[in-house]
Amino acid sequence: MGIGEWVAELGGMAQKQQLIRRGAGDRHLTSAVRRGEVVRVRNGWYTTLPPQDPRVRAVRVGGRLTGISAVAAWGGWVERTGVLHVALPVNAARSRSPVNRRRRFAPGRDGVRRHWEEHARSTRGDSMFVDIRDALRRVALDEPIDVAVAAFDWALHSGRLERSDIDGLIEELPARAQVLRELVDGRRESLPESLVCTRAQLAGHRVRAQVRITDTLQRIDVVVDDIVAVEVDGKEHHLLAFERDREKDLAITRDGYHPLRPTARLVFDRWPEVLAAIRAAIAARRSGAGVGNSGLRGGPVGPRPGIAALSPLPPPTGARNS
Repeated sequence: MGIGEWVAELGGMAQKQQLIRRGAGDRHLTSAVRRGEVVRVRNGWYTTLPPQDPRVRAVRVGGRLTGISAVAAWGGWVERTGVLHVALPVNAARSRSPVNRRRRFAPGRDGVRRHWEEHARSTRGDSMFVDIRDALRRVALDEPIDVAVAAFDWALHSGRLERSDIDGLIEELPARAQVLRELVDGRRESLPESLVCTRAQLAGHRVRAQVRITDTLQRIDVVVDDIVAVEVDGKEHHLLAFERDREKDLAITRDGYHPLRPTARLVFDRWPEVLAAIRAAIAARRSGAGVGNSGLRGGPVGPRPGIAALSPLPPPTGARNS
């Protein structure tokens, strides 16, 4: 078995000592690099992953993926990522550029935010990722509340963490982040579904996810104020799906809800318009126009005190970030 196969077997990234234990010597490693079998990411690190892979870039800086960057690399519910979040041990030195191991790290220029982690956290996780709990902690501190909730929802829905794990993690966060406890819900099944729930809650509405339709095995993505049934359509929508969705809309209407079917892109990029449509439907139902089974249920609409104004939490006093 060659060096490249050993590195691939180790997940695509390996330290020199791991390869030496398998029988590799300096001459073998140099030869493998020259043949293009592996790439030397930084001194003592070798990979078979593509150069622009975020895991490679994080290791080249001298750390591991954390925060929203780690969640995205795990396949979590993340719409887009910008800055690369990299965790480094508190004694880390000689950070390098994420794209060139021979160039020193340039704060503010390399598109990377570094986070120095205390020893207890730096020993968890693996060579390319921090522990998922530490990644989510970073998300809660750095990202907008709806983005953070989506990451937590994904961790629950995917089975990576239990509810008790989530509650314990939230308990350790600053007081201002405790609201996550009431917003996170593992029943949600997708990123746009999570965003609809959280954004509607922040706007003062009550939401329920995955609501069963009477006399069917189908479920509604999100019900807002017991009136509007929001079904979020994905990118792929062929004729069969169109017909099936129209049938589902009939069942939703028979159950007394107002069906609303925005695309995921509308939820991502034009949420104020989606919210306006939800509120218009609620107002029409409450005014008596087309009252169904849900009738006049639901309280007043408006921002929830203490929640609507939430933004990313500032880093703890004395934290070293760049």
